[in-house]
Amino acid sequence: MAGRILVGTCSWTDKSLIDCGRFYPPEARTAEERLHFYSSRFPVVEVDSTYYGLPSERNSALWTERTPDEFTFDIKAFRLLTHHPTPPKALPKDVRQALGPLPEDKRNVYHRDLPAELQDEVWRRFGDALLPLDSAGKLGVVLFQFPPWFLPGGQSKEYILQARERLPQYKVAVEFRNNRWLAEVNRERTLSFLREHRIPLVCVDEPQGFTSSVPPLAEATAEIGLVRFHGRNAEMWERKGATVAERFDYLYSEEELREWASPIERLAGETQEVHVLMNNCLQDKAVVNADQLGMMLGSRGRGPS
Repeated sequence: MAGRILVGTCSWTDKSLIDCGRFYPPEARTAEERLHFYSSRFPVVEVDSTYYGLPSERNSALWTERTPDEFTFDIKAFRLLTHHPTPPKALPKDVRQALGPLPEDKRNVYHRDLPAELQDEVWRRFGDALLPLDSAGKLGVVLFQFPPWFLPGGQSKEYILQARERLPQYKVAVEFRNNRWLAEVNRERTLSFLREHRIPLVCVDEPQGFTSSVPPLAEATAEIGLVRFHGRNAEMWERKGATVAERFDYLYSEEELREWASPIERLAGETQEVHVLMNNCLQDKAVVNADQLGMMLGSRGRGPS
């Protein structure tokens, strides 16, 4: 029996989505009302804010209370935990103080910069904050999106396994931003590693031809399959100084979405569940494309009617 397909977007609070006025009704003026409305239209959402700062148990509890029983949240891992540069101000105040004074020219810290006890503390707080979602059965995956400098090799694979060990109660999924992981020379090694450890691979649709470009594969490596759509704005994908909005400014055509319909159905046949998330989050482009793709995939890809 094929797994269910959940289609949604990578944000429900994006300012440009709210400001465009084409998705939320005028009466949805608060965060609670917007989440109520979003979850009446789609069965899944990715939380992007947890990448920029540690989530809180209070927010997780509120998200749980404000959504239907069958709704699912995928959580993006805090950037410090994925080897991304992290402004010290993004750390909890007490962690920042315990880290001590930093050189004036050090604008960011990395996971390696923290002593082991502070690393442990950040991991613990991140995991604890997700407990209300997990207890309610509403936590999908914890998405570890690794940067282009996270290269294939034994050390990187060991870190992926450590991440899973740090969050043993959750399903850790990985997205690569370096094409070496899934280039032909490494592809089978990477897929075999993920399958051996039952770690979901995040399949992607994104501009091609860059170091950060991962090929548009549809591969199941665990019980959950994932596909994220980043748009195909090649002009802005790696342009220096481009904003997040500029990089993901793209509206898929129905023909482009239809290219993925069969691969997603095949993933559903190999997994228990597939999460399909539109990350072209400028104005209402993601919700428009999520609606279109959900209709192509039938009722399994759509939220409550």
